[in-house]
Amino acid sequence: MKQRTFWVAFAAVTLLIAGVFSYFASSSPDGLDSATLRGCEVVETDAGEELVGECIAQHAAEHHLADSPLADYTLGGREGTGGLAGVIGVVVTVGAAGALFWAIARSRRDKPASSPR
Repeated sequence: MKQRTFWVAFAAVTLLIAGVFSYFASSSPDGLDSATLRGCEVVETDAGEELVGECIAQHAAEHHLADSPLADYTLGGREGTGGLAGVIGVVVTVGAAGALFWAIARSRRDKPASSPR
């Protein structure tokens, strides 16, 4: 029963952290984004944002997953969905890691023990 209580508490705390703390994440550019924008100014135009000046970011292209459902840590680019995106990310990550660890443990369990020399 102790092991089950641990896993339930682990899941609850993990989902709470992902769901609540995701709303406190900064929307400001991180260090890499900031470094690539040095020397440029972001200008709003009718077509969207445009870079003026000379910087590394002018040579960047849109990522091929920029339109994916969890891009920019939101659901479909909608404001206020960062917590839900965080919870989905945690569930997918823990599920993938759990499946991988289960497969590794199963392959080791099924392997015959080598005889000592």
